[in-house]
Order: sequence, then structure tokens, then C-alpha cells
Amino acid sequence: MVDIERTRRPWLLGLVSVGLLAIALVGLAVLGGRSLPERTGPPVEEIAVEQTRLEPGSIDLTLRNTGADPVSVGQIFVNDAYVDFTGLDEPIGRLESARVRIDYPWQDGQPYLVSMLTSTGLVIEHDIPAAVETPATNASFFGLMALLGTYVGIIPVVLGMLFLPVMRAAGGRVVRVLLAVTVGLLAFLAWEGTSEGFELAGRSGGAFGGTALVVLGAVLAFLGLTAVDQWLRSRRQSAAVQGASGVRLALMIAIGIGLHNLGEGLAIGSAYAVGELALGTFLVIGFAIQNTTEGLAVVAPLTERRPPLLTLLGLGLVAGAPAIVGAVLGATVNNAELSALLLGVGVGAIVQVIVQIVPSLREPEGKGIAVSTLGGVSIGLLVMYATGLLVTA
Repeated sequence: MVDIERTRRPWLLGLVSVGLLAIALVGLAVLGGRSLPERTGPPVEEIAVEQTRLEPGSIDLTLRNTGADPVSVGQIFVNDAYVDFTGLDEPIGRLESARVRIDYPWQDGQPYLVSMLTSTGLVIEHDIPAAVETPATNASFFGLMALLGTYVGIIPVVLGMLFLPVMRAAGGRVVRVLLAVTVGLLAFLAWEGTSEGFELAGRSGGAFGGTALVVLGAVLAFLGLTAVDQWLRSRRQSAAVQGASGVRLALMIAIGIGLHNLGEGLAIGSAYAVGELALGTFLVIGFAIQNTTEGLAVVAPLTERRPPLLTLLGLGLVAGAPAIVGAVLGATVNNAELSALLLGVGVGAIVQVIVQIVPSLREPEGKGIAVSTLGGVSIGLLVMYATGLLVTA
């Protein structure tokens, strides 16, 4: 009985502390605002254009108020010409979104500058580099996105996994070098995802944290995959410790690469939706070469055992299939905040996988990391950089 009371006491004290803190914050919110002076000066008006859809004879913009004050748009100009529009009947409140439809006979491939004049005289501009009709989201569209995601995700990863017999024939040192190449590949993907995430977050206007979304997604993914790894460790059978460890590490690598390919699919889908992606043979070949190296990374921990064919196929789907989901989601939603968050998730997953692989790079008997292994990391970085040059949009 005494032990139970000792266990409950810290919890009760914690609940009381949280309750007092909540009461203090509510009181400050209710009473503190009345004692502070009102803000002086002109309103702070900021609008971010989250999505642009072009249909014959019209331009649809999705706007979000990223400033501190409500925004009312009184007039809209396209290339300095006054145009009629519908929507925006009410002021846009803080963090709220609104959709405006502009009546304008735009021409395919031409650049346009949309200028929005607010009630205070502030001009907010949005640039359309090249007008292209937004594809209709019908069955054929989703089929095209699924096919494109298969081309750049599943097929290249599975092709890379076909090198497993060659890797199995190599010795322990070669396996460590291959794992080091994997670390280099993943490190480059992490850097690429971070830079793309920050770029997308900068376009969002910072309504929901901007670059903080990338960091938040990375931290949550790292902690989540760490918990998954601990759960997988606890389920290992003592009779097959080494084999299970290899499959577990391969699964973690596949999850990390899959989350990265989700962000890659988002970029592909959103670029296609606005006509900025050239769906040519060269692009498909470039992605195929780059993602084939990811297949090598997935099977690198499996060189010391013979996993079933279904296990290999499952790992390939885990690593490649998210590209399909990303392509469909990016083409339909096309939201900068969501894309930045998911790119951050991919970065966090990749960092967690690198943490898992690094202990396997050490030489036997604690001799540290060999020079050849360090060279493998450099090779991985250079391979991803070189193949990335083939991917042009």
C-alpha cells in the first residue's frame, strides 16, 4: 500500500502543476489583453498563393493570409490590365484561406503577373512563369501518376536489388564498403530532401511555421522510426539473431528510402500539375539510374543470408511504392506546407537509418573504420551527385 501511494504521489503533483499552469495561461489570455495598449500603425497584410489552377478563360488562385491582420482584396490586375473576378467577398482572416476566380483569356506558354490591390493600397504580386492548363483529375490522370511513380520508384529499386547474388559472393570487407556506399547515398538524399524542403517552406509564406515544418517532420520521423526499430529488436528470435538483424536493417533502409521517394513523388506530381515537368525518356532514364542505387542500399545488409523472394519483393515495394502515392498526392493537393512536412519526414527517416548502419562499418575486433570504407562513403556521395545531374525538369 505504501509503494502504491509513493507511485501515485508524483503523478498527482504533476497533474496539479499542469492544472495551475492552464489556469494561469487562461487568466493571462483573458485579462492580460485588456491591460496592454492597442497596436498602432498600418495593418500588416501578407498573402501567400498556395495553389494556381489554369482553365480555359480563367485563372483560379488559392490564397492564404499569413499576416497578423485581415486582408481585403479590392482589385486584381493581370499584366497591368484590370480584370473581373469572383470570390473574396469577405476579408481573409489570419491563417484563413480563400479562393478567387479571375476571368482572363490567357494564352498557353505565356508569362503572367497577377497583382492584387488590398483595401489599404498594398500591392501583392504573384508570378506565373508559363501558363499551362491544369490537368483534370480523372481516372486517366491517376493512372498516369501511378505509371510515372512505378517508373521512377518501384522498377529502379527492384532492378538494383537484382545485384544481391553478386554482393553475396563478396567478402566481409566488400560488404562493409557497400554499406559505406549506402551511407553516402543516404547522406546525399538527406541533404537533397532538406534543401528541397526549405525551398518549399520558403514559398509557403510561413503561415504554419515555414522551415520549422521540415525540422518538425524530421524529428517526428526520427523518433518514430527509432521506436519501430526498438519494437523490431524486441521481436527477434534468439535462434536467428544474425538473419533477423539483417532483415531488420534492410527494412529500416527500405522505410527510409520509401519516405524519401514519397517526397520525390510529391515534387514530380506537383510539377506535372502546373506543366513544369518534361515527361520525356531522358527524365525517366535519369530517375531510373539514380533510384537503382537505392535498390543496392536495400539489399546490402542481406548478403549473409538468403531471404525469401516474397521478402525481397516486399522490401522493394516498401522502398519504391511511396513514389506512386507522392505523385498522386502532389498532383492533386499541391500544398507547399504538406510537401515541406513530408520532405522533412523523409529526411528524419534517412538520418535514423544512417545511425543504424554506421556501427556495421567498423572493422572486426574494434579496429575502427578502414580507409576503404571511408572511400565507400565518398563514392556513394559522388554517385548520387552524378546521377542527379541526369534528372532535369
